[in-house]
Amino acid sequence: MKAPAPLEQLTSALRRLPGVGPKSAQRFAYHLLQHDREGARLIARALGEAVERIRHCARCNTFTENEVCETCASARRDPSLLCVVETPSDQLMVEQTMSYNGLYFVLLGRLSPLDGVGPKDIHLDRLLARAADGVVQEVILATNFTQEGEATAHYIGALLHARGLKVTRLARGVPVGSELEYVDPGTIAHALRDRRTVDD
Repeated sequence: MKAPAPLEQLTSALRRLPGVGPKSAQRFAYHLLQHDREGARLIARALGEAVERIRHCARCNTFTENEVCETCASARRDPSLLCVVETPSDQLMVEQTMSYNGLYFVLLGRLSPLDGVGPKDIHLDRLLARAADGVVQEVILATNFTQEGEATAHYIGALLHARGLKVTRLARGVPVGSELEYVDPGTIAHALRDRRTVDD
């Protein structure tokens, strides 16, 4: 028996989520329609609202409803520190440590030549302009400790060093091969405190 077309479309849509395979997507779809139709409506409304209202900050690329996010607009943040992360969720994890009071730049990715992701795809031109604005004194590279994240940090570090900027990297308190959004805030806080200078 073939499932109705709208149900197949829902299952197919749910498969786009990271870590959701065909069986999980099917289970989610059937659960929502059989046991929680109000939950399904809530998800649909919230998703539609988020897609319509959320954009990227003009200064740092994180998610925001406004042209400039609250962090970039805050007079309480230290503009001499710039923390570079891969994704808005990585930024959120650093913020949850409550141990960093500078500003951010979100790359929205990482260098991955095999996937066709180059410097232009992660806004390196904007990052370099921001870092060399005369206000930033230190750039903290907080890319993930994956192979691509390390390569991205090395590449950015070399470019920033060439411009005479102080560059540091998160300490190895963050497990190798891990991604920030899955690391506990205490570990990230320790890594921020013990960050090291990036050598040429």
